[in-house]
Amino acid sequence: MKRRQTQRLGDIITELLHVQHLDKKLNERRLLDSWETIVGAPIAKYTSELYIKNKVLHVKLSSAVLRNELLMSRQHLVETLNKHIGTEVIIDIRFC
Repeated sequence: MKRRQTQRLGDIITELLHVQHLDKKLNERRLLDSWETIVGAPIAKYTSELYIKNKVLHVKLSSAVLRNELLMSRQHLVETLNKHIGTEVIIDIRFC
């Protein structure tokens, strides 16, 4: 028996996720999981809630001073998080 049209397993899984429209949710979950890695543990400990809605990352912070600091670097954070995932997952961050 000869092998024809062989594909890598990773490519098949990626295609399946895309066909089932699960790749968007998977990338969102990966972004949320990478929050502490990107911002660091000291900042992450002031974060109580993270969720994505309509390509906007919502972050609840317990420190007003930190909120103001992060507001100034919001665009850099968006670019860094998207670059870490490898695709555009979010377009903005809202701090509350």
